[in-house]
Amino acid sequence: MAPAIEAVEKVKVASTPVKPPVLNERILSSMTRRPGSAHSWHDLEIGPDAPTIFNCVIEIRRGSKVKYELDKKTGLIMVDRVLYSSVVYPHNYGFIPRTLCDDSDPMDVLVIMQEPVVPGCFLRAKAIGLMPMIDQGEADDKIIAVCADDPEYKHFNDIKELPPHRLAEIRRFFEDYKKNENKEVAVNDFLPATAAYEAIQHSMDLYATYVVEGLRR
Repeated sequence: MAPAIEAVEKVKVASTPVKPPVLNERILSSMTRRPGSAHSWHDLEIGPDAPTIFNCVIEIRRGSKVKYELDKKTGLIMVDRVLYSSVVYPHNYGFIPRTLCDDSDPMDVLVIMQEPVVPGCFLRAKAIGLMPMIDQGEADDKIIAVCADDPEYKHFNDIKELPPHRLAEIRRFFEDYKKNENKEVAVNDFLPATAAYEAIQHSMDLYATYVVEGLRR
């Protein structure tokens, strides 16, 4: 019977899960989590056509006054606050997975499409421009995109193709949505699609840099 017991012990040893490497806790602490749990920032692929067309996770649906936000620890969408001003998000708003900006957050994206969608879902978006923004003295740029699978908007390739009033609405929302919190936001001139591609690529490279550095440690 001894050989049988030995075989069972070998099976137990072989099935013991290998602990994942410790990653960079300072910036990507959310990547250390329980095996099997999906994280919308780290586990969802950005897509093979990035930085032009990419997957993005929607946090806030169009028409909402609720500021949903990614909880970096769990990967879930949490309620951060209800907006203090009498405004609603003009379009679906979220983030691009596997990107990292200088503020240690994933890249933000505003997605123009026909319908509001459920917070927490992901969709394919196409970058058409960049909105440079300063939020309380810090850069907080937003990618302006259209839904790549919306027949009304998927043919748009650059922000200059949008009606000027649409851009004015977007600018006014971000200039006003924090005013009743006594927080200052400045929106600079919109930039073309090429600037959006560069910003997304930079955030992809920065994310990859921290992941590689974390794996080395």
